[in-house]
This record gives sequence, C-alpha cells and structure tokens, in this order.
Amino acid sequence: MSSHYRGRIAPTPTGYLHLGHARTFWIAMERAVEAGGTLVYRDEDLDPERCKPEFAAAAMEDLRWFGCDWQEGPDLGGPSGPYRQSERHSLFLHAWERLKNAGYIYPCDKSRKDVARAAQAPHADEEASEVIYPEHWRPPLGHGRAASQPGPTNWRFRVPDERTIQFDDVRLGPCAFECLRDFGDFLVWRKDGVPAYELAVVVDDAAMEISEVVRGEDLLISTARQLLLYEALGLKPPEFYHTPLLCDTSGQRLAKRNRSLTLRELREAGHQPESLRQSEDWWSGLDD
Repeated sequence: MSSHYRGRIAPTPTGYLHLGHARTFWIAMERAVEAGGTLVYRDEDLDPERCKPEFAAAAMEDLRWFGCDWQEGPDLGGPSGPYRQSERHSLFLHAWERLKNAGYIYPCDKSRKDVARAAQAPHADEEASEVIYPEHWRPPLGHGRAASQPGPTNWRFRVPDERTIQFDDVRLGPCAFECLRDFGDFLVWRKDGVPAYELAVVVDDAAMEISEVVRGEDLLISTARQLLLYEALGLKPPEFYHTPLLCDTSGQRLAKRNRSLTLRELREAGHQPESLRQSEDWWSGLDD
C-alpha cells in the first residue's frame, strides 16, 4: 500500500451500528493508518424511507466512542464532499445517463416479487443463491435510450453473456463469478427515483478517488456487479479487501434486522472498546 491510499467507511443509517460494523470499519481504519493514507467517512443515506438523521448522527458518535477516526466526512468536510449520498444525486443521474446512452441499461417494470416468482436460484443447494432475472424478459437492445429521465420505473444493467468476472481480493485471493449464473441483470435505478446501491457506490468511490474498499465478504458478489459498472463508465476500480463476518453464538451473522446487540447498547451496559476488541468474538474468523 502506498501513501496515496484512500479508504472509506460507509455506514447506511437505517439503524444503530453493531459490533460487526465496528470490526469492519476498524479494519478499514487500520489499513489506512498502516498505509499512511486517508480514511473517508461517507453517509450512505440514499433511501429516504429507511434512512434517518438520528441514526446517521448516532453512527458517527458510536464509532468515535469505539475509537474510529477519519480525515474527511460530513462532520469534517474535505475536498471530495459532499459526504452524504443524498446530496450527490446529480452525480448518480449523470452516470445513469451515460449508461443509458451507451445501451448498458434498460427500463424494467418488473418488481422483485415478479422476478422471485418467475426465476429460479442458480444453485438450488445454496440457501443464499441469488434469483436470476429471466433473460426472456429483456427488451431489445437500445430500448429506453430515448428517455431523458429515469422516470417512475426500475432500470437494470444488462449483464453480458458467457463471461466470468475475475478479481484478486487482497485478503481472499482470486475470486470469480459467472455472469447469468451467479448473478443476473441488476438494478441501477429504482422506480422511486433512488439510485441503487451498486451504481451509487461505484460513482462515489471513483469520484472520491478511493483506492481500496474494505467491506464484509457478504458483498463479494456485489464486487462482480460493480466491476461491470466501472468498465461501462470507463472508471478505474479500486482494490477490494473483504473481511470475514462477525457471528453470534448461534452462528448467525450480526445484522440490524436480527436485532443484534448494538454499539450503543454495549456502551450503555458499561463495556469498553478496548475489551470488546480483545474478546473472542472480535477475533473470530480473522486470519491472525
């Protein structure tokens, strides 16, 4: 890693952060410090229905308590602002237009439920397999190119046929995902006017000149999708470092939807960050 290293932590303020978030963000901070680089804090508050200002404020407060430090962000400013995704809509719209004009994306009136009913998972023996968007639902090439705005419809990226997306993860080594088998045509813009996660993070990581993305290994397949977007937009992708997921005593990964114990609750219960970072749970799954 070089002195030009730029990393980022990017919480989504849909709830309070738990210890799994803290471990991933701590690793991101350690890697930035080790490289003598810069760590960027980005508030991924795109979804107006689920993201709340109180959770955004709590995330920064809780991570500061935990010992995380960053050099750019909503609270500090910096050369790559604004640092809230909700304030960066024009960048996402420009990327949508470029993809649309080049024929990479198309409007889609199918809902997630429609796709789930019509498609089958690529690996029936894997519980977490992704449902693949049916190829016969694709419109002809160029469909939607005349649109001047996304409008009240979903837009999907047309995943190429017979291609394998390969990349070297800094921690995991070589990774490969087969197009239209491991993942299919994916959302880049939602019918409620919100850019999808895949598009937003690609646009922002490129604009903020992020050199390495540190995140959980549950997002490995998102990396394959995002590499297609980097290619389509003519952008240089960062390096990727996917961390192991933190699980509870039952083996279930920590998640907001599972009501995992939050940093805020741990703090109120009298736990100290140093002791949490020395716990057996903290070290579970880490190579060293």
